[in-house]
Amino acid sequence: MPTFDCAQCGAGFSVPQTSLDKYPGWQPKVCRQCKEGTGGNPGASKAKSAARSRPSRAASETREADITVAEVLAKYADGPDTGVFTDGAASPNPGPGGWGAVYVRGGTIVQQTHGAEDHTTNNRMELVALLYGCALVPAGEPATVFTDSQLCVNTVTQWAKGWEKNGWKRKTGEIKNLELVKQLYRLLQARPELEVRWIRAHSGTRWNEYADALATAYRRESL
Repeated sequence: MPTFDCAQCGAGFSVPQTSLDKYPGWQPKVCRQCKEGTGGNPGASKAKSAARSRPSRAASETREADITVAEVLAKYADGPDTGVFTDGAASPNPGPGGWGAVYVRGGTIVQQTHGAEDHTTNNRMELVALLYGCALVPAGEPATVFTDSQLCVNTVTQWAKGWEKNGWKRKTGEIKNLELVKQLYRLLQARPELEVRWIRAHSGTRWNEYADALATAYRRESL
């Protein structure tokens, strides 16, 4: 089965190919335990209602279509309209991937950028997207930088400080994508006017969906 890295806890998890085939373009970002809030507790998982295991209509619609940025703008209008919105993708994971970032003020695009790599991972593309997203904001200008990767948020806001003090090591094993983690952490330390904040993925938020469309543009003929 295809494997993915959980954007919240960092653990690897598998998804049956039959499930992926039902939602073309869907990039699973969190493991079942994090999604259900069970922390790996099977008993807690069984206690969840069947309704919670079914994706919402907005989430399902988003996952079903690998849509262009123009289609995103026509379809979605909710969510914050100011800030930097970033996203990364890889399919399969690891495999070909892309990243995207868009800077928006009052619902108007200031700048955007995107790119792709032949062989990468979802988490790596999320970090790259954050780096390029921060670069869209002029030095000294306050901005909120949104990402739907809880793993990235925790990395730069909670864990990196301790890793740096410990010589960029951690007791539980290697720090994946260390060079990108260092670069992003130091950039944010030098630019306190930038705040990295988590935003829920596949919830119909316009500019998060737009960043997702930028990140998956490598799979389409048109942006």
